[in-house]
Amino acid sequence: MADTVSATIDPKEAAHFGAMAADWWDPAGSSAMLHKLNPVRLAYMRAAIDRHWPGEARSFTPLAGRRALDVGCGAGLLAEPLARMGARLTALDAAPENIAVASAHAQAQGLTIDYRATPVEEMADRDFDLVTSMEVIEHVADPAAFIAALAGKLAPDGLMILSTPNRTPLSRLAMITIGESVGGIPKGTHDWNRFLTPDELTELLEAAGLEVIERSGLSFDPRKGFVLSSNSAINYLLTARHKRT
Repeated sequence: MADTVSATIDPKEAAHFGAMAADWWDPAGSSAMLHKLNPVRLAYMRAAIDRHWPGEARSFTPLAGRRALDVGCGAGLLAEPLARMGARLTALDAAPENIAVASAHAQAQGLTIDYRATPVEEMADRDFDLVTSMEVIEHVADPAAFIAALAGKLAPDGLMILSTPNRTPLSRLAMITIGESVGGIPKGTHDWNRFLTPDELTELLEAAGLEVIERSGLSFDPRKGFVLSSNSAINYLLTARHKRT
């Protein structure tokens, strides 16, 4: 099992994000960019959930009765909204510091979330209706093994939603040259060479037995902030499911 774990988790990446745990929930702290991204990501996810499980579009809890897994949860920025949507939620992170902060914050909010400092490959649980992993794959050591592990947790009629930066000259400029100097992203957060293009990520998903059913870019509008867009040059989101026979 140790070999499997080392194939996906990068200890340096886990330590980097673990060091930011204390102020993860501070909108002006080291995770400020994630706070700005979160509303747009949630809007995309809610639309995908409503399309996949029609009939709950007017409900505040469209995931009621469903199991969800959030991999690379950090301190719970995405996990808590998923729990509020009614999901029976399990959330994983490689950094124990993040799990400690996430658990304490959820408890203070009156939310029940099964937080674990466990690699996804070590989980015995399977058949999750929803699997999410946002801004994570660019930090793992073996993206193909990571996607295969996520696919192995997805129920036959489940939905997977991922987001990640694209590998383009514009993403290097926006996320590293500017973002990690004056944009509020901590230095060393990103390695541009680890970014995956949409075609590369689609190939990994297909190799794991999944098919991409929807894709959207995530771009920045000076008037509105981050918005969903047809332009995926900086960042994008993908929705996938098991291939239909």
